[in-house]
Amino acid sequence: MAEPAPLHGTSAAPVPAGGRAEWFNGAGGVRLRAALFTPDAGVRGAVIVSPGRSEPIEKYFETIETLTARGFVVLVHDWRGQGLSQRLLADRQLGHARGYQDFLTDFATLLGVFEARLPKPWIALGHSMGGCLTLLALASGQAGFSAAIVSAPMLGLDTAPLPNGLAGLLAGALTALGAGAGKVSRTSDAPGFEANILTHDRARWERNEAQVALWPDLALGDPTWGWLDFALSATRTLQTGPGPARVALPVTIVIAGEERLVDNAGARIVAARLPNARLVEIPGAFHEILQETDDVRAIFWRAFDDLADQVAPPD
Repeated sequence: MAEPAPLHGTSAAPVPAGGRAEWFNGAGGVRLRAALFTPDAGVRGAVIVSPGRSEPIEKYFETIETLTARGFVVLVHDWRGQGLSQRLLADRQLGHARGYQDFLTDFATLLGVFEARLPKPWIALGHSMGGCLTLLALASGQAGFSAAIVSAPMLGLDTAPLPNGLAGLLAGALTALGAGAGKVSRTSDAPGFEANILTHDRARWERNEAQVALWPDLALGDPTWGWLDFALSATRTLQTGPGPARVALPVTIVIAGEERLVDNAGARIVAARLPNARLVEIPGAFHEILQETDDVRAIFWRAFDDLADQVAPPD
């Protein structure tokens, strides 16, 4: 039996009912955490949730409850280097990566470990970095899914003040020279709610801040040059490589109208390269669409329901 792993609840974000976390080993033996949540009855299929950079499983408790209420088994995981999965550097606050292949191997291993517990059809749901890696896995031939939806996917990056090309060259050179573990920039403390560019919803913002304050091992800080090299390589592969043309399943890409973290132009490029894609833009939304105000979230969930009803119609 798999070794159980912890799930950290708070008064504002308790652990959803019917959930259990466990450890498994990904590429290179890195220890990773995943959690499975099962609805009480009326199972329609399974949704595999892949969070964005720095986001732990715990940040998705509300999303998990929304999905189980719709009749889906939910599998959500911590990517390597974040959450309670094994960090890649001695300084656990640095967000690091060594290319994207290990992420894809981890994702395939995750599905293999949980396959027997995931009723078909499968729907992939990824946010930001998780959306990029979800699409990259599909473009690389990952099988088993019937549909995918991504929220504010990292399909392009704004690297200002450096031009995108120069930032890519610098990140690649530093990584090749063995300096990839250095921080891209030195940042100040996280801004208060009024200055944040993630969500307009104060209650959800405060809930997420309190969660990390209570459980500091969930926190992740600045990215490294190695992470930037990975991110630019991954987005470039999706924008120019042959893989997206082979993704035949329906894909919904939801972008934020007031996006300030990723580049929506990249999302439009990738959407145009997917044979069966739908692009939905939510006016007035910041980057964290699933953590946004209820009116913004309602637009996302309508898009999800439209997609889910195609492949997993409710009884």
